[in-house]
Amino acid sequence: RRVREAVVSTQSTGRIKEEAERAKHYLDSSSEGPITGVVERELISVHMKTIVEMENSGVVYMLRNDKQEDLRCMYGLLARVDEGLSCMCNAMKVYIRECGKTLVDSEGDISNTIAYVQSLLDLKERFDLFLKNSFCNDNMFKQAICSEFEDIQNQNSKSPEYLSLFIDDKMKKGNKGLSEQELERVLDQTIVLFKFLQDKDIFERYYKQHLAKRLLNNRSISDDAEKNMISKLKTECGCQFTCKLEGMFKDVNISNTVNENFKSKCKNRSGEASSSAASSGSTVDLNVRVLTTGYWPLPPCKIVCNLPKEAEMAFKSFKKFYLEDYNGRQLNLQPHLGHADVHANFNHRKEGGEVTTKKHILQVSTYQMCVLMLFNRQVTYKYKDIVVESNIPEKELKRALLSLSVGRVQQRVLLKSPKSRDITGDDEFSVNDQFSSKLFRVKIQTALGSKGESDPERQETRQKVDDDRKHEIEAAIVRIMKARKEHEHNVLITEVTGLLKSRFLPSPSSIKNRIESLIEREYLVRSPNDRKVYMYLA
Repeated sequence: RRVREAVVSTQSTGRIKEEAERAKHYLDSSSEGPITGVVERELISVHMKTIVEMENSGVVYMLRNDKQEDLRCMYGLLARVDEGLSCMCNAMKVYIRECGKTLVDSEGDISNTIAYVQSLLDLKERFDLFLKNSFCNDNMFKQAICSEFEDIQNQNSKSPEYLSLFIDDKMKKGNKGLSEQELERVLDQTIVLFKFLQDKDIFERYYKQHLAKRLLNNRSISDDAEKNMISKLKTECGCQFTCKLEGMFKDVNISNTVNENFKSKCKNRSGEASSSAASSGSTVDLNVRVLTTGYWPLPPCKIVCNLPKEAEMAFKSFKKFYLEDYNGRQLNLQPHLGHADVHANFNHRKEGGEVTTKKHILQVSTYQMCVLMLFNRQVTYKYKDIVVESNIPEKELKRALLSLSVGRVQQRVLLKSPKSRDITGDDEFSVNDQFSSKLFRVKIQTALGSKGESDPERQETRQKVDDDRKHEIEAAIVRIMKARKEHEHNVLITEVTGLLKSRFLPSPSSIKNRIESLIEREYLVRSPNDRKVYMYLA
């Protein structure tokens, strides 16, 4: 007869106890064990596979319908027999694999990468509850859950990027609804997913990019939260993984101190008309981030745009001040990383001819600021003239102009003729005097693509990671060979893999290619007695 799993578990346990009691009362004590074993074999072992795999009452059914108590009963029943828990664990693994495949396959349909990672976290949390409430924290089930989630994480090549984007979303200002305790809990959950990643070096690259943007744009929810996350990563991967992240924070702290000293000096000299610092400080409130090249993952700007006179004077004053204290250093302006608040006056002309002035503060990028300040000189500019006057790289200039003229309606501070998203040399731009907004401070969003990288950008990032990996593999080979002096090929492959697996899993072919490269550059040489043995050349 077919009965539900809870009834099967309860009745089977009851029958086993009854037989054990009979043996205890009527037979010799030595008979109790064998009799109980016979009953367990006939009631459980023989039907074990059927019980576990029943369509509407088996393990998968219970997991899918969150039957934690029933699973606990089945766990207790199957724990009595050999291979019982293994059978149950295997069924659970199949279900996790099925859930993971569904999630990974639907990733392309999930427009929001945050939702994808959150779904993964929710799935992990579900099975953590099963482990605690149904499987008594059994180590076999714990290892199975971890193994399956590691496979799920690494099935999707975009997992490192998505996980970093998820953390970036939680770490940004304006993320309402999360208390400190809730944020700490979310970060702990993300660290669990991070442990499952094989390509931790790819995650590191994305995380550095996202952290840099948060710090430079003052978007971090708090320094304590950022440092807490870095501490968690350091615990998992060591100080080498986080040294550059900590260096970025050091730069920010030093920059804050330098800016305070600069403003203090400008204030003290404000009475001196000849002071360039004072004259620049009268119209420009300058805040500079001094970035150490080796710490920050952002590409340097090879072409410096033509800054407005006021901003250029302010920067020269800061540069002179900075180099007085840090002699021998070189400061290079990086306008593509900056932003500005521009005070703008819009002259609205009413039907009767009356003109009213509306004032706004426009929060823009440095490139957008350079474009807007041009319109203090003349009313209309052609695109080709803006290119010459601003010296902004054309790709960045087009993005800036599009966001100012054909972006969101409430952010169109410029007018474009003709009205299209394509820009040619003779297109004209002018100030939109009828611009109006309910907000006094208006943030102009830069025209960007979808959240995350585009496919070409992702390929470029992957190429940079592959280049870095070549150096890391070679460094590992040299470190091992320097200690061993002589090593057999397969053993060397195994040792290099073991040394690097905490950051990424190198393929044997990539290690072999690096060995060949080191031989060509005479770091290694093949043994004359055995070509599969390498010798280190001091």
